Amino acid sequence: MIKVIAIAVWICAATLGAVFYSFQAAGERGVGETPKPMLGGLDYVKTDIISVPLIRDSRIDGYFLAKLVYTVEPEQIKKLSIPAEALITDQVYSYLYSNPQVDFTRKDTIDLEAFRAAIRDTINARVGATLVHEVLIDQVNFLSKDEIRDNAIRRRQNLGTTASAMTRPFKEH
Repeated sequence: MIKVIAIAVWICAATLGAVFYSFQAAGERGVGETPKPMLGGLDYVKTDIISVPLIRDSRIDGYFLAKLVYTVEPEQIKKLSIPAEALITDQVYSYLYSNPQVDFTRKDTIDLEAFRAAIRDTINARVGATLVHEVLIDQVNFLSKDEIRDNAIRRRQNLGTTASAMTRPFKEH
């Protein structure tokens, strides 16, 4: 009988401790506090592939290709008078053209964290409100002019072999 009473007291103490701890933890976070940006309440919007020609010494060196995802508050994005994707694309162009020191042929000059922060901060400054909370990179590539030329030549050669295979007469056995 004493064991049953001791177990009941132990269960009551553990339950009271858990309840006390949960109230303490909730009090530290704050009652009306908004959740962190990665925990919900935001929309994730993907852009199409953004292609920016990189011009150096009056010639095109290659193309910067990016596909971005950005987090926005649904209420704020509804207030925009222009499409959000146009705003993002404009900021990517502005960032790359205003920072000529970024050289995509050398990986040591690329700072993706600075790129994401600059895109986010300039959009928010331009809009005058916290519209974009986070810019995430879905895809980033740089294609030099030579790589584009090589790909085009290969594509033409593949089309030529496919076309010649299609025009050959069919042999019956």
